[in-house]
Amino acid sequence: MNQQQPDNSRDPAEESRRKERLINLYKVQFRAAEQLWSASTRLLWSEHEESRETVPLTIIRRATRDEAAKYEKLSDMEHNAFRLCSELIEKLNLPMNLVKVERFFNGGKIIFYFTAESRVDFRELVKNLVQEFRTRVEMRQIGVRHETKMLGGLGCCGRELCCSSFIQNFESVSIKMAKEQNLPLNPAKISGACNRLLCCLNYEYKTYKSIRRSMPKVGKKITLNDRQYKVRQHNVLKESIVVAGDEGEELTLSKDEWQAAALSSPKDK
Repeated sequence: MNQQQPDNSRDPAEESRRKERLINLYKVQFRAAEQLWSASTRLLWSEHEESRETVPLTIIRRATRDEAAKYEKLSDMEHNAFRLCSELIEKLNLPMNLVKVERFFNGGKIIFYFTAESRVDFRELVKNLVQEFRTRVEMRQIGVRHETKMLGGLGCCGRELCCSSFIQNFESVSIKMAKEQNLPLNPAKISGACNRLLCCLNYEYKTYKSIRRSMPKVGKKITLNDRQYKVRQHNVLKESIVVAGDEGEELTLSKDEWQAAALSSPKDK
């Protein structure tokens, strides 16, 4: 009786070359509660997503036991550096607010992030920090948006702040975006934890703008049942409009209704 034999026809050398061509993708987080980064590697650790595309970060090897222990101590070292720097800022009476400290893994540099309303003469502070840590020290002034990104928190939507979870580069946000989406222009309702306009005003702005472009403009006159009405308001999500007659009565027209009315209306001169 014939028994089914495993298929060993694939050349082992070819199989090895095939695995070398595959790129495994991982998510890497350098510090707790910070942004996740995509990294690729040709190392075969476990079953992960495979791709032939490359990403900016590359994993070249596993960390050694000593490196892992050093990394575990990094957070405590940054915390101590933050405490000492805060004490020096208070002692020197400097008009600045320390936000975060990052120490390079190799110990070659420490970056102190701070906010301030104007330029700060921190030369004496840097001198004291260098004497204490015996390494390069950089003072980096940041804006309120970057401060919020570093500190993290929850937005008015109840979710983790976009800036601290996935936004890498801040895009400009204007009050025009709020107006386009018929949002209340109350600063308390359209501002984020940084007291700047919400970054999420950007997300649907182009969609609102595109849909509104196809709708009758506010102020345009359309004819409905042999009567003229003036467009007063848009509801972009429903693609409906509110129109008002000469006597002040208002009607809400669906997309099909205002499209039919717009076709039958004479063009404005």
